Amino acid sequence: MENRRPRPPARRSPRRSVVAALLAAAVALVPACSAESTTADASGDTVLAALPKAVPEALAPFYGQRPAWRTCEGAGKEEFECARLKAPLDYDNPTAGTLDLALSRKKATGPGSRLGSLLVNPGGPGGSAIGYLQSYAALGYPAPVRARYDMVAVDPRGVADSEPVTCLDGPAMDAHTATDTTPDTPAERRALVSAFQKYGKGCQADAGKTLGHVSTIESARDLDLARSALGDEKLTYVGASYGTFLGATYAGLYPHRVGRLVLDGAMDPTLDARRLNLEQTAGFDTAFTAFAKDCAQRKDCPLGTGDPGSAGRNLTAFFDKVDADPLPAGQGRALTESLATMGVVAALYDESGWPQLRTALTSAMKDRDGNALLALSDLYYERDADGGYQNLMSANAAVNCLDLPPAFATPEEVEAALPEFREASPVFGEGFAWASLNCAQWPTPATSGPHRIEASGAAPIVVVGTTRDPATPYRWARGLASQLDSATLLTYDGDGHTAFGRGSDCIDTAINTYLLEGTPPDNGTRC
Repeated sequence: MENRRPRPPARRSPRRSVVAALLAAAVALVPACSAESTTADASGDTVLAALPKAVPEALAPFYGQRPAWRTCEGAGKEEFECARLKAPLDYDNPTAGTLDLALSRKKATGPGSRLGSLLVNPGGPGGSAIGYLQSYAALGYPAPVRARYDMVAVDPRGVADSEPVTCLDGPAMDAHTATDTTPDTPAERRALVSAFQKYGKGCQADAGKTLGHVSTIESARDLDLARSALGDEKLTYVGASYGTFLGATYAGLYPHRVGRLVLDGAMDPTLDARRLNLEQTAGFDTAFTAFAKDCAQRKDCPLGTGDPGSAGRNLTAFFDKVDADPLPAGQGRALTESLATMGVVAALYDESGWPQLRTALTSAMKDRDGNALLALSDLYYERDADGGYQNLMSANAAVNCLDLPPAFATPEEVEAALPEFREASPVFGEGFAWASLNCAQWPTPATSGPHRIEASGAAPIVVVGTTRDPATPYRWARGLASQLDSATLLTYDGDGHTAFGRGSDCIDTAINTYLLEGTPPDNGTRC
């Protein structure tokens, strides 16, 4: 965290991003905006302002595009079409250059009349929407929805196939993710700061001027280009995790073009980076407590059969041992404290990962075998067996550090905040606090601050929150729903990150009905 953590790969598909690594992520949940993009309401709060309904003349060529669809390349992608669109690098200066956006779709299968395009985004920032569509959504979404909608994905600028930002090569990324995020000495603090500086410089060297134009607000404007290119009058969209922030930003900019929007695992754009990091820290502590309670009832629990507090102390003691003496993990690699922590965090996103976490912790704590925890960490970071990385973490930092000023500017500010973060989570608080320093010396300054998104005049929007969501705490869903003028809050009382498609018939029925019939659930519906 300075972490808007991307959500990790789901176990139902090869990846589902969306979760930020302690070193690569930034929890800055507010879109980057020009001064003209926000206004002040009567209370003095900053509000995201809607853009004019008419397309500016300078943008007309971009809005006149039509995708040249072709069959996507690669095994197993024969049912998908791919295309590219041009977008202005800088919407305020459309003649300053362009970048390419990658799109993919799977046409509506029928039966039933086509309802248009349904765009999906799995979160991040940095998650590939195209990867999510092709590996899960086009097959895993309910059949009636896939029958009536063309399923469409747009990789956001700087992500995956849309001119990806890549900050470090594989070996350098290995070193970066292993950096100690709980520094005990001045030398270790300097090493951590140096790692953040090197990361930012790597992003700047790779992306150049593009690094200043990968903000959420620009990606939301790209969504409107895609909507127009697809021939849809309004945007129908399902966004998860960070994807809710992207979708809400779209609604704030284009309330008159909102169709049916589902924002699942919602984020609250009114919170500053420090508060967001702190509340997400508490969210992961809630998830760990739920895991520990479940673990204590099982004979194979490596954390003991006591209360969650004792389980937390046992895990912290294990992290301390690994900090002092990393575990062997095969292939010449070692499991450091930061990698072990990330392995645990990755498994807390979904309760289906709890058995794997118990096994991994048992191997590490009892047999000094770090392989299983390292595998969880690698999954989270999208590291492949050959040592290469997808660009999830690079894009995550690039977007977050542009979207919101850093939570902390100096190591001294982090040290002053450590008691509050440790109170939020005795297990994760210290590491999450130090990771919140990652945007402090980012080469491109942030362009906005906390603000409300109201989307006045938009059609009904469904905001979904899970009561024990670790990455997007439930209070964020309540916060976003209270801002959006037309929002309906749908609550899932359960564990894990997001709710749609995770086994609740109540949630799935409510969302499917909304997508197919346009009827949102009653506000306050609880499943």
